Amino acid sequence: MSPIAPADVDDWLVIIDPQAVFADPATSPWGSPLWAQTVPRIVDLADAYGPERTIITRFVADPDLGGSWGPYYDEWPFALVPDDDELYAVVPELVGRADHVVTAPTFGKWTAELRAIVGAQPQLTLAGVSTDCCVIATALPAADDGATIRVVADACAGSTSENHDRAIGAMALFGPQIVIV
Repeated sequence: MSPIAPADVDDWLVIIDPQAVFADPATSPWGSPLWAQTVPRIVDLADAYGPERTIITRFVADPDLGGSWGPYYDEWPFALVPDDDELYAVVPELVGRADHVVTAPTFGKWTAELRAIVGAQPQLTLAGVSTDCCVIATALPAADDGATIRVVADACAGSTSENHDRAIGAMALFGPQIVIV
C-alpha cells in the first residue's frame, strides 16, 4: 500500500488525465516515458482513498476553443478525435477506481465541475500525467484559489525526467499552499 493516505476526511485524490494518449510514447507523441513506472503508485493511492474520495480527470481536445488553441492543434492534429475515441480512454488499471470523472478541454482541471465535487477550498492530493503540463496547470490555480494541495511526486509522470523535476521544483516554490510529498 502507498505510504500516502488521505490527510483527513476532507482530502480528495485527483488523478489527472490517466489516459491512453498520455500513457504510451509508442501510441502517442504525448505519451510519457515515465507512465509505466508511475501507474502502480497511482493504483495504490486510489486504493488508499477509495472510489468515493477519488476523482479522475480527462483531457479531450476541443478545436472550437479558439485563441492559442488554434495553432496548438495545427501542431498536434492527431488529438482532434471525438471524446469516445480510444486515445482518450482511461487506462485499464484505473477504470472503476473513481466515483467521479471530470472531462475538460484545457490543461488545467481546476474547473467549475471539479469545484462542484470537492468544494471551493478543498484539500487535494494530486497524481497523474503530465507533471509539466496538466498537473502543474491544475495545482497552481487551485492553490491560488485557496485549495490546499499535496502533489505526490512519485505518482506523477512528466514528459521527460528533467521536465518532471522542473515542474515539481516550480510547484515546491508555492509552499505551504502546495506541498510535495
